[in-house]
Amino acid sequence: MQTENKPLTFNTSYGLQIDVHQVVREIVRFMRHKPKAEYKIIIGSDSLYLEDKSADFVTAIVVHRVGNGGRYFYRRAKMGKFYNLHDRIVQEVLLSLDVANVFITKMKEVTKQAAEEGILMKWSFEIHVDVGEQGPTKALIQEVVGMVRAHNFEPKTKPESYAASKVADKYV
Repeated sequence: MQTENKPLTFNTSYGLQIDVHQVVREIVRFMRHKPKAEYKIIIGSDSLYLEDKSADFVTAIVVHRVGNGGRYFYRRAKMGKFYNLHDRIVQEVLLSLDVANVFITKMKEVTKQAAEEGILMKWSFEIHVDVGEQGPTKALIQEVVGMVRAHNFEPKTKPESYAASKVADKYV
């Protein structure tokens, strides 16, 4: 989570560290390359339970140019003690929501500025949660989908939640 002394920073797929303002700038640059395309901006988190009962969390921001590739950015955080899957999954969702609230505010500002310049950027937004109808997370679907909807975001679960189950998972 973001603190006043520690800025919200992400890694690029090339390993460079950038702040959330730079992430927005990179996404806008990507979108301006093909301004008539449809874009989905997605945030998702995944975690890995460690031997010391802590967990390694990765949150990814993905911009998907529908039908034509995409880019992603990710951040890692090692956190506290987690004694059950429920608490870890809830923490994944909370991390995604925390990043989404900061990111979406900045993205809307940039989109508004671009519109004032006559540049329309079409994008939708989703939160991907790492739960699905198969496996031990099945019992958590209703709870975490409710959390995401309570923040007025569109949730996606497995198998559609690739930002969490593929992109973030790659780095845990």
